[in-house]
This record gives sequence, structure tokens and C-alpha cells, in this order.
Amino acid sequence: MTLTVTRTLKLQQNLFSTRTLSLSLLKSLSSISRERKPEDQDRREFAEEAKTHNSNLLLVHENREILTMDLDDYTIIKEGEAEILMHNKNKVFFNKAQVHNRDLSIAVLRTFISKRKEEHEARLSRRTKPVKKASEKDASGSSKPAADNEKSNGECEEKVSEKDALGSAAEEVTNERAEDNEKLNGECEVPEEITEDRPCSLTEEQMMTTERKSQGVLEPPRVLEALSASGLRALRYAREVEGIGQVVALDNDKDSVEACRRNIKFNGSIAISKVESHLADARVYMLTHPKEFDVVDLDPYGSPSIFLDSAVQSVADGGLLMCTATDMAVLCGGNGEVCYSKYGSYPLRGKYCHEMALRILLASIESHANRYKRYIVPVLSVQIDFYVRVFVRIYTSASAMKNTPLKLSYVYQCIGCDSFHLQPIGRTISKNNSVRYLPGFGPAVPQECSDCGKKFNMGGPIWSAPIHDQEWVSSILGGVKCMKDRYPAYDHISAVLTSVSEELPDVPLFLSLHNLCATLKCTSPQAVIFRSAVINAGYRISVPFFLQLKYHDIADHGLSCR
Repeated sequence: MTLTVTRTLKLQQNLFSTRTLSLSLLKSLSSISRERKPEDQDRREFAEEAKTHNSNLLLVHENREILTMDLDDYTIIKEGEAEILMHNKNKVFFNKAQVHNRDLSIAVLRTFISKRKEEHEARLSRRTKPVKKASEKDASGSSKPAADNEKSNGECEEKVSEKDALGSAAEEVTNERAEDNEKLNGECEVPEEITEDRPCSLTEEQMMTTERKSQGVLEPPRVLEALSASGLRALRYAREVEGIGQVVALDNDKDSVEACRRNIKFNGSIAISKVESHLADARVYMLTHPKEFDVVDLDPYGSPSIFLDSAVQSVADGGLLMCTATDMAVLCGGNGEVCYSKYGSYPLRGKYCHEMALRILLASIESHANRYKRYIVPVLSVQIDFYVRVFVRIYTSASAMKNTPLKLSYVYQCIGCDSFHLQPIGRTISKNNSVRYLPGFGPAVPQECSDCGKKFNMGGPIWSAPIHDQEWVSSILGGVKCMKDRYPAYDHISAVLTSVSEELPDVPLFLSLHNLCATLKCTSPQAVIFRSAVINAGYRISVPFFLQLKYHDIADHGLSCR
């Protein structure tokens, strides 16, 4: 009996001490919040205090939600301005090497938001410009009295053009005749396009206000992270990108969604208000939300091919698709039949295999977009470490989609030497202000190579149009340099963007100087001397991002330097 009472007293004492500790922690948290310390500092101090007492970590947020966990089971990982709780058993996938990917995505996303705003303002100015011109014309060229103009309620442009054509005869028409014609004919029968641009009886300010209402205010861009895992990328988007809207993080793994929601709460009010996590299949979710997201981010573990069809449908017109492919062995020619089954293109093994991997991925995205009368415009395409990453804008236009065969080519690579040739899939003929689309000319190469006499391997189709937008690259690089303290991988991504900005944009693939010298059985010269000789011979040359030689002839020479 005495032992039982003693054990009971000890249990009560332990329970009382635990409650006292919890109350002291809550009081310390409330005192910190009264001092209005920064959110990160508040959370860090409270976590350290809880850890020193070896107790449960209690996180209290503005929405009064309480999150309870054992701090010893988690490690706080900080990247940029976001922090996540990583379980020691590593239940949720976290790739530390992808910090370059996330930093580059944030840089591109910032540029996209600024470009999107500029394009919106340009559209508004184009639509309001005819309104201003028409109002100025009515103010300067009106010869009728103001009272008569009010009665006529503004004649249509077709009547004004008739009056100019008839000259003096039209001037003899009286106001009474005009009023009678208006009564007989009713409203003027003109197309809607003309009536929208005409001010008629409305003033300039009224028309501009109506135009703004019809166009609507530019909403912050909505972002979809299709495969979120721990949610670190979505949290960085929400906390570091100014002007961003809602960020939707998806995953079909229950543990990943729980970790993502826990990290959202751990990052405070900004993350809670902007980021939402859902347990869903990304393909089904994107198919059921067509054209609802301004930015879609695909970063799967492996090939993104199964997500491309639904991704191109969920991006809004003019939106941005960011796509990563980590199956480099397939894209670089290790398994050609697998690459064809996933991407619809056959790869070739060569020094330019990484650039070819980028162009195969772009061609696959274009193929999926064309099925829905859409097309892509690449703004940046890079290969980093073990993956390729492309950033493309997606537009809808049935007429512009016809230009796709002009952007794709087959590749013929000699098996004996390093020479290759491109054969475009399509061509155009202009005649009488009309354009005809025809198949490309062929064959591009003979049966045997003219340099070494060997056969050719055929690969593709690949994207042979430019894979970068140099204006975008300059803007992204400028933004990164201005905010270099906010990029953990600044040195790496700035070097990548600098190399990309110096590439020749209109020259697909490249040649290797060492392979050329091996074919000729000569000693390889210094790269600086070789580049100088090529430039002095009148050719363009660059050292591309892939650290090989890419060069092409100047148009005046009409030669092809291969």
C-alpha cells in the first residue's frame, strides 16, 4: 500500500511539473509576441527554449492553431527565407542539391511577374489609345454645333467616311436630314470592333473606366507546384517572391502532405495565408483546373512525360511552365527506344547530348501543347548537374501553331567523324500576301559522309529554334545581381546565366574542338587562339553553357563552318 501511494505521488508531481513547464512556455511565447519581434526570431527563440527543457515543441500561430511535436525527432533546415522541419527518419524526400534549381526558379518567377505587369499595361495602353485619338478628332474636327451633336448622339464612323468621300456634296446635307435618317435606320449597323473603339456619346474618362472594368485588374499570379514533397519550394515562392498570389502544393503521398502542412504552419502567417496543400494526383488536379494557373512547376523524380499533357492544359494564356527532367541517361542516348516512347524523339550520343536533351524536352512539350491549339515560347533552358530545366511560356493560337514544323528538325550524325546536319520538318512559301506550309526538302545528306565516308545515324525530331530569350536572360541576370544576398546559390546560377547570355541563339547544337582534332589527327590548339582565328576569318563563335564550341558563319560568307 505504501509503495502504491508513493508511485501515485511521483506521477502527480511529474504531471504537475509538465503542466508548469507548458504554462511557462506559453507565457514566454506571449511575452515575445507582445514585444512584436520578427516572426522568424520569435519561432527560433521559442524552439530553442523548448529544446533546452527537453519537452514537446508547442507552436502557437495567429489563427490560434497549436502544433505539437517532439523537437528531438526533427531537424530545422533553412534555405533562403523558408524553414522546414525534416524528420530524422527522412520520411519525406528532400534534395539538398536542388537549391540551384529553386534559386533559378525564383529568379525566373520574379522576372515573369514584372514582364507580365508590363504586358498588361501595354495591352491597356493599346486599347485606350484609339479612344484618345477618336476623342481628339471629335474635339478638333467637329463643325456642328454642340446642341446638334447631342441630338444626333454621335454619328458612326461609316457616315463620317462617306461625308469625306462625297466632299462638298456631303456638306450640303442638313442636320434635319441626318436626324430623319437616324429615325428611319435606327442604330448604325457597324461591327462590334468599331463600336468598342468609338467613344460615341461617352466621354474619354467614361470610356477608359469602362475599358478598365471590362479588362479587370491584374490579379497576382497563381502558382501550382504539382509535386511538392516537403513544400520547401512552395514556401520559398510565397515568402521570397514579391507580388505572388496563391501557391497550391500538391502531392499524392499522405506523409508528404502532412509534412507540407506542418511546414506551412511552422513558417508563420505569410505562408499560412498564401500556401495551401492538397492530397491529390497532380494529373487529375491539373486536368480539372484548365487554364487556372499562371505558373505551373513540374519537378518530378525522373521523367516529367506523364505530366506534360495535363500541365499544358492547366497553364493560363501567356503563363509560365517550369519543367525539370532528371532522366538524363534516357535523354542523352543511353536508351533510345525508351526516350522515343516517353518523349517521341530518338536521341543521339555525342558531345552535344545535354543540349539535345533540352531540345528533345522542348519538342515534347510543344507536341503536347499543339494537341490543344497551343504553342510554346522558351525563355530559358539550362542543364545543371544531373538534370535539365526549361522555362517556357504557353499561348493559344491555331494560326501560330502552324509554325511548329518550322521549329523542329531531324539530326543526321556521322558515325565516323563529328559532323552533323539538320533537316527541318517543314518550310513555308510566301505568295501574294499568303503563306503556304509545305514539307521540308530532303535528303539533307548523302548516303555516305563527304568527310570520312561513313554512314549517318538519324535522330530527332528536336527543337531547332532558339531555346533562350536573350531579353529575358538579361533581365533575370540583372535581377539576380541586384539581389545576390537572397540567393544561397548565387555564384552558381550567376555563372550559368552569364554563360547562357553569351551563347549564339540561332545555332542548334555545337562542335567539340577536341573531337575535330582527333578526327584530323592533330594537336589541339588553345581555345583562345582558335576562337580568335575563327573570328578573324569572319565567323561568329561562342563558348556555350555546355563548355563546348558553338559557331556559325556570318550571312555575307554563305558558308557553313562545321
